[in-house]
Amino acid sequence: MSIARLEPLVGERSFETRMKTLSLLLLALGTAASLAAQPPLQLTLPPAWYGVPGTPVSLYYDNIVLTEKPESFQFEVTCDIGTSEARRWTVTPAEKDVGDHAMQVTVKDAQGHVLEQGKTLLRIAPRNAGAGRELKLLIVGDSLTAATAYPNEIARLLSEPGNPKWTMLSDHKPANAAPGVAHEGYGGWTWAAFLSRYVEKPKDADKKTGSSPFIYLDAKGKPALDLPRYFREHCGGQTPDVVTFLLGINDCFHVKANDSAAVGKTIDGALDNADKLIAAFHAALPNAVFAFGLTTPPNSREEGFVANYHGAYTRWGWKQIQHRLVRTMLERYGEGTKPGVYLVPTELNLDPVDGYPVNNGVHPNPAGYAQIGVSYYGWLKSWLAAGR
Repeated sequence: MSIARLEPLVGERSFETRMKTLSLLLLALGTAASLAAQPPLQLTLPPAWYGVPGTPVSLYYDNIVLTEKPESFQFEVTCDIGTSEARRWTVTPAEKDVGDHAMQVTVKDAQGHVLEQGKTLLRIAPRNAGAGRELKLLIVGDSLTAATAYPNEIARLLSEPGNPKWTMLSDHKPANAAPGVAHEGYGGWTWAAFLSRYVEKPKDADKKTGSSPFIYLDAKGKPALDLPRYFREHCGGQTPDVVTFLLGINDCFHVKANDSAAVGKTIDGALDNADKLIAAFHAALPNAVFAFGLTTPPNSREEGFVANYHGAYTRWGWKQIQHRLVRTMLERYGEGTKPGVYLVPTELNLDPVDGYPVNNGVHPNPAGYAQIGVSYYGWLKSWLAAGR
């Protein structure tokens, strides 16, 4: 082919067109490379979460993705109710909002490229769900429960008009408990501790080294779970309709976040203990249900971890473990996976900024504890509305 015959192919217009095409191709390749370089955000949403008319609930963006800098991303929430704000999507449901509301969450990078998408369902229960019936609760947990603030909030909300007559079982009633509030919550405790910890002469004031309230010596003098005895001796012979659990921090906090195998083994071990404990509860209470709170997120401030752990543990380290623990719980206890076991998305509605004091990594302030109580209350009302 002669040069003269090639000229029309490399003329001015053809050259510009080719350069534009090349530029677009390079831009596309650059964008693809940029997206590929972005670590997976692991957008994590529960199948459903819960609300009640008149009570605010929010989905905090930092709590649903695995990143140190949620402010670097754009979050778009599509739902027929609610409002998107800088750090959260929020709603105070009205009576007309009772029912299910589909939600889609889209995460984009700073340039507007879609990184991940997910769906969940916001279920708004009627304000009068459960009115006229009785509800007996047993609340079990670690230091977040021991603080007694979120059990107090559950009691406050259940005391509003349109609710069942409630009773919290247990004879453990801390000094700051509101009237009628009781629980089995102790600082530093794990699933394993409630399952098997036994001390021959426990000190009531030192529950960290004390015995599990559910463990007694059997006929052979061996420590063993004896839940019927617990209900007889510590609950006045009453048994709960619902047992709530908020555990997991102490089970998994001390593993090294950069050791993926160790993290996975630790999480699986903790949840194996949860399975054993729930199996014992289920055998003793075949008609009861068990509500697992999804392990709560950390304070957004590194200084909270510095104040508590002086560099031994970091916010990002615990965030990675907590996020994986939540994902594993969703996989292991998703709807219908285990009979009688429900998940309460306590990790969604906890403000990682204003729900924590400056100087604490994992323990909320009063506002944050109240948000945990709201999450349990919303789930309880949904469960009651279903007539269970």
